[in-house]
Amino acid sequence: MLADKIKLNAKDILEKEFKTSVRGYKQEDVDKFLDYIIKDYEVFHQEIEDLQQENIRLKKQLEDSSRRPQPAQTAGTTNFDILKRLSNLEKHVFGSKLYD
Repeated sequence: MLADKIKLNAKDILEKEFKTSVRGYKQEDVDKFLDYIIKDYEVFHQEIEDLQQENIRLKKQLEDSSRRPQPAQTAGTTNFDILKRLSNLEKHVFGSKLYD
């Protein structure tokens, strides 16, 4: 699963500590940027969860529909074939009366 391949989550990012140095980055800027990243990770995580649930639902729906007996289908039937059959049936039932 994708969730197993992701190395970081929002909590890991939030709790990450950085060492400071003399000419280090401004801590406030780093914290703001990490807050943006955390929000994105939360959105991505929720989207992944939603898609996985939808995937499970669709697989189940497909499995259920394949178990149901399907109505008999005539192979290669087109509208032309149906009209031709109907015309032949009318000729057989009504005979010459149809063209009088």
